[in-house]
Amino acid sequence: MSRIFNASVASVYPHYVNKVEKKGRTKAELDQVIAWLTGFDATALADHLAAGTTFEQFFAEASVNPHVSLITGSVCGVKVQEVEDPLMRNIRYLDKLVDELAQGKAMEKILRA
Repeated sequence: MSRIFNASVASVYPHYVNKVEKKGRTKAELDQVIAWLTGFDATALADHLAAGTTFEQFFAEASVNPHVSLITGSVCGVKVQEVEDPLMRNIRYLDKLVDELAQGKAMEKILRA
């Protein structure tokens, strides 16, 4: 089992915020991307962050968007669509969406609209 599974989302979330804000994007946009992927609204996300929810718990409670299969590409040299473990694949999907946000992609493209 990967160490990231037991890491709290709250421990990684500030890094996501810093990454997107350094590139001129906002925390609100990040939260919108997380909501699209997980189904968690701002209140639910805040509750998970405050509770120290692990990535394993976070994605176990999430209603993962049915269009996640449209997310393709590589994160850290690994093609997200080829990751076999479902939990690791969801974490990589989140990483990929954060990368796309930081790269300045249009929100419509990030959200596969």
